Amino acid sequence: MTVLAYPQFLWLLLLPLAVFYLLPAAGKMYGDALRVPFVRDILKINNESKYRRKNYQAKSISSFFKLVLSALIWGLIVVALCRPQWVGEPHKARHESRDIMLVVDISTSMLERDFVHQNKAYSRLSAVKSVVSHFADERTDDRIGLIVFGTRAYQQVPLTYDRQSLKETLSAIDAGMAGNSTSIGDAVGLALKYLAQKDNAAKNKVIILLTDGENNDGSLSFPQAIKLAEDEDVKIYTVGMANSTEIMLGGMFVFQSDAGLDEASLKRLAETTQGQYFRVKDFQSLYAVYDQINRLEVQEQEGHFVQETKDLFYYPAALALLLFVLMLTFSGRKLK
Repeated sequence: MTVLAYPQFLWLLLLPLAVFYLLPAAGKMYGDALRVPFVRDILKINNESKYRRKNYQAKSISSFFKLVLSALIWGLIVVALCRPQWVGEPHKARHESRDIMLVVDISTSMLERDFVHQNKAYSRLSAVKSVVSHFADERTDDRIGLIVFGTRAYQQVPLTYDRQSLKETLSAIDAGMAGNSTSIGDAVGLALKYLAQKDNAAKNKVIILLTDGENNDGSLSFPQAIKLAEDEDVKIYTVGMANSTEIMLGGMFVFQSDAGLDEASLKRLAETTQGQYFRVKDFQSLYAVYDQINRLEVQEQEGHFVQETKDLFYYPAALALLLFVLMLTFSGRKLK
């Protein structure tokens, strides 16, 4: 089906007629009468009248042809201004989407180089950057935002479909930029605040919290953050990053210590919000966690219609240009 995107321009078709009838006619060069002072001039005019009559008829046909061609060119220009489009059949759009807020710990403890990949040691934050970038590339139908925290929590990227902007911002972040301590409660509260904004219409909202520490700073405690998340009905997946440290007692007993990581609170936060807690110790387990999160249940959105459209204005515009060139050519004029 072909439609006009701007049909209001069709009134321009009447513009030449309005100009013709409204503007005054040009005055005659020689006045209203022609005086012939000599009789012999009358005889000369009579002899040449037949030739002039034939020439006048030829000019009349040429003028009529130009008039018709000019009207056609003007009509094509007006049609091009109306922007004709081909519109396909409407169909319901169906896609899967969610709002995901990534909450990443960038305290100085994230500089610990205990993540090994291909026999090379990386800091915890470097591992997070690599894996989260890969995760963002996989979530093409979701809006993803980024909050970083240390002593304070800051929104670095609002919810967006712009994956490249998210990855560039993430790569520029360094550990310690937000302070040395860890305010997990404030970070969760800030993420909930932005997810609850009116323009975030998605019903399926998720927070992915990644930290290697415990809530030891900020104004919001862990229990308060858990209560807020439960009230907002936002699912939270928590990821704890730490390598266990072997501690020997008396040279006989060895036990594993997860210094600084509050696994109990992270588990409680995830369970209360119908999420899940993950513990990662290396690159492989971190990738596995995000792959598992990537398989979350999805929300189907439908109800709005989409139609394929193709612009056709260049066809009448090109034809008008071609006819204009032909008219100049047959009029004996040269294009400059």
